[in-house]
Amino acid sequence: MTATRKAGILLATLLVPALLYVFLRFGTENHYSLPRYLPKIDSTKGEPLMGKVTLPDGREIIDTIYNRIPAFKLIDQDSQLVDQSIVKNKIYVADFFFTRCGTICPKLSSQLTRVQDIFQENPDIVFLSYTVDPEHDRSKQLKEYAQKYSAIPGKWYFLTGSKSEIYDLAMHGYYLPVVDKNVPEGKPDETFIHSQKLVLVDKQGIVRGFYDGTDKVDVDRLVLEIRVLLDIYRKE
Repeated sequence: MTATRKAGILLATLLVPALLYVFLRFGTENHYSLPRYLPKIDSTKGEPLMGKVTLPDGREIIDTIYNRIPAFKLIDQDSQLVDQSIVKNKIYVADFFFTRCGTICPKLSSQLTRVQDIFQENPDIVFLSYTVDPEHDRSKQLKEYAQKYSAIPGKWYFLTGSKSEIYDLAMHGYYLPVVDKNVPEGKPDETFIHSQKLVLVDKQGIVRGFYDGTDKVDVDRLVLEIRVLLDIYRKE
């Protein structure tokens, strides 16, 4: 085989993947979309509720109406009163945890640190971690926990406040289970029961995905679907 032919084969080997990427990235349309979760139910029919929906471009269409994460007023790790304005026009990932948890919470928080690091330069992505043990987890405890997991201020919020409001958010906003068994002598991990799910929420406050926060592969899927959602918003 001549040197010229070898060089030609090498050049083709290098160019084909690059050209294929350019074709797929710029020459085709991305049809990958994300489902929406938690539709409102028409109590008279037992079916998803339909109605007028306003699209980001201002158009109105008839479509399924979905539950949206409700408004809240809670305290963050810096002792600041915060509300839903911290996620206005943001994509965010939410979870429920508590600082004394020694089982699933360290895994959840470690995976969220990894996701935060991937999107640390993107201001459209934020993270909310709600404590299910607000009577113990005040701002001081949350601050120490946030520092332990390298939470970026203004990007990852650890939230405490009214127990009734947090539990209502979990069960009727995110549709995740949370239980305080009120066992004063038990270990914290035996007292508080909460989901290990991470929840992806879009800019309209609609849930777009649930992921096992203790499973790296499923968290990788979360990372991919955040990127898909970002791409969807870029094209609107």
